[in-house]
Amino acid sequence: MPVARTRSVALLGLAGSIVDVEADLSSQLPNVVIIGLPDAALAEARDRVRSAATNAGCPLPNRRLTVNLSPASLPKHGSGFDLAIAIACLAASGGVDRASVESVVHLGELGLDGRVRPIDGVLPAVLAAARAGHRTVMVPAANADEASLVPDVRVIGVATLTEAAVWHGGRYEVPEGLLGGDPPSVAAAEADDDAGLTVPDLADVAGNEAAVRALLVAAAGGHHLFLEGPPGAGKTMLASRLPGLLPDLDTDAALEVASLNSLSGRAPKGLSRRPPFEAPHHTSSAAAMVGGGSRVIRPGAAPRASHGVLFLDEAPEFPSSVLDVLRQPLESGTISIHRANAVATFPARFQLVLAANPCPCGQHGVRDADCTCAPSVRRRYLGRISGPLLDRVDLRLWVPRITAAELRMAGERRTMTTAEARAAVLRARAAAAERLIGTPWRVNADMPGPWIRGAGGLHPGGTATAALDRALERGSVTMRGYDRVIKAAWTLADLEGAGRPGADHVGEALFLRKAVAQ
Repeated sequence: MPVARTRSVALLGLAGSIVDVEADLSSQLPNVVIIGLPDAALAEARDRVRSAATNAGCPLPNRRLTVNLSPASLPKHGSGFDLAIAIACLAASGGVDRASVESVVHLGELGLDGRVRPIDGVLPAVLAAARAGHRTVMVPAANADEASLVPDVRVIGVATLTEAAVWHGGRYEVPEGLLGGDPPSVAAAEADDDAGLTVPDLADVAGNEAAVRALLVAAAGGHHLFLEGPPGAGKTMLASRLPGLLPDLDTDAALEVASLNSLSGRAPKGLSRRPPFEAPHHTSSAAAMVGGGSRVIRPGAAPRASHGVLFLDEAPEFPSSVLDVLRQPLESGTISIHRANAVATFPARFQLVLAANPCPCGQHGVRDADCTCAPSVRRRYLGRISGPLLDRVDLRLWVPRITAAELRMAGERRTMTTAEARAAVLRARAAAAERLIGTPWRVNADMPGPWIRGAGGLHPGGTATAALDRALERGSVTMRGYDRVIKAAWTLADLEGAGRPGADHVGEALFLRKAVAQ
């Protein structure tokens, strides 16, 4: 009798590899043997599969079943292979149609009673199957909505092993008490996950025109932002409004964001087009920030913020080691997590927003307030944010507390709304995208400095950069900072519809580069 074969998916980070699940039936003592580099949880599938098949009313024969997971050199982990192993064993015993089994990718964990339980990471696994050319996947009914987010893939949701076997041509009956359910509809999965989402409005910000201007520049050019100011000045309020200013995600970016959430155990209910917003607590570890795990490598807050905003409130309260793990992702846009037997890579192209008080008591620079912190204490407090990390932040601004007079004036004049600001951001980004046609970059912050000064021909030159050149000569900006000022100047020019940055744009960008302490 030939070997029965089906397929499943092994995930490593967001990358998925197709695994052939082969089952062979031989006339030896009853046993299920799994080979092909399984981990402990996967090796235990031999007991789960036999018990699940018996209790689901489709028992395996009392003979030896050898299951091979190919390629054998690829590490495999978790219980998501249970359904594929059970179906391959049933096909080897003649209980289901072999051709039908071979044409379907199976994902799911089995309970001892035969139920098919949901698993994390279904969306990236189905994406990997689709990219490998497979067009039919069988998943737990609870994961069917999530799997249906992948276009051009037929999703079969099953609640029990018996349902899966019957779909493949098996003649079984569901035992009494083991009730299945109709798989969720595809239409529900295709619905926009943004329904009912409330976006904070920029018009709620009273005063602080300079901070609103910096927020607009950050959104238009994809620049990182550092806000320094006393408690209650509105730093968190401003940061929470940045995602509302960003353009909607395209389908590929939205699927990537949803895949990262799926790997994190946050199963998406629909495809959200809005950029994500991650705000980890300052007690987070380095692994919580970038991702990690000894057995299953999960994405941290930084990868989950891809295509959106990573906000670190009270940034000096984070351990320096946690802040510094962001330095490499800010340059490369990816995070690689190395383990002894594998390397997982996650996307990490996000906008970083840092917020900090000027000192531990928060009163330094506040009018009519007494700061009790010594100068050395203030330096040590802000020094927790390392110079190399701050050098990668394009815009740095002092955010003062609003006065009563400013509050009255803000109520008398009209404030820019999120919709108006977003329209300005879209126009600026469209201008940048048109200028960058033929390159792999679409926003100003992504442009490499050597290309700007060389083949790109985007260096303003002449008197436009005179002040910036002097700052470089004095050492008040680094070469990286020099390039980032030019990028911000291009964003300012795009916001104003100018064809090229002038001295005023470069001057404002240089001003925004330096934190202003009162």
